[in-house]
Amino acid sequence: MRKVRISNRLKKVFLIGICAGIAAGVLFTMFVANGIISRKEAGFEAENSKLRTANDQLQLQVNKYNAAHNNTDLLSGNEDGWALVLVNEEHPLDTAYVPAEMYEVESERSVDARIREPLDRMLADAEAAGLSMYVASAYRSYDQQRTVFNATMQDWISRGYTPLDAYDETKRSVAVPGTSEHATGLAVDIIASEYEALDDRQGETAEQQWLMAHCWEYGFILRYPQEKADVTGIIFEPWHYRYVGVDAAKEIHEQNITLEEYLGQ
Repeated sequence: MRKVRISNRLKKVFLIGICAGIAAGVLFTMFVANGIISRKEAGFEAENSKLRTANDQLQLQVNKYNAAHNNTDLLSGNEDGWALVLVNEEHPLDTAYVPAEMYEVESERSVDARIREPLDRMLADAEAAGLSMYVASAYRSYDQQRTVFNATMQDWISRGYTPLDAYDETKRSVAVPGTSEHATGLAVDIIASEYEALDDRQGETAEQQWLMAHCWEYGFILRYPQEKADVTGIIFEPWHYRYVGVDAAKEIHEQNITLEEYLGQ
């Protein structure tokens, strides 16, 4: 009888061992399978990450091309890249263009409503830092730009310049109508309250020093920096800021380049 009990016990132990072995085998197989799946999933994610990066780079190149060659269409819509539009003598803007929605940042000073939040935040942060500045000029229509250009040209003529020389001198500091960034609604002239002259000394004010150092954090760039007139076609203007978006502004600031150089134009 005792032998039977021992035999039964051994059978139970044997069966338990078999079951445990099967369970261990299943678990091991699942572990190995999960490991293989995890490695494959990691591989797929890495590949997808590369594809996303390549797609982003391709989209950026498309945006850069459109910014220079289809500026009016791009600016009129809300597709990615609208903030990068290039407007200069080589890339004019349709003279009939008007921003779809405007925001009055100050009395008689309006901008494209899409830059309202970053502009307001930049001005508010500057004020919180103890600085005093204001937007002296913002959106200007084609006719308004023509008025400014003609008045400046007439001033040069009154100083003895010939009409041709006056024209050449004027366009160094005032964009020819149809080629002004102010027509985009993305550009603002910001000046120090205690020094309102539009000359190089404006750049020495605490207000401009702060803006030059921090404007990129809000998506703005100093559009016509010093010693870049050969690239932009406009002399140093330490008061003219242009919204291009935070990513582009950061890159332009870090590389000390212009919008033209960023876009490869």
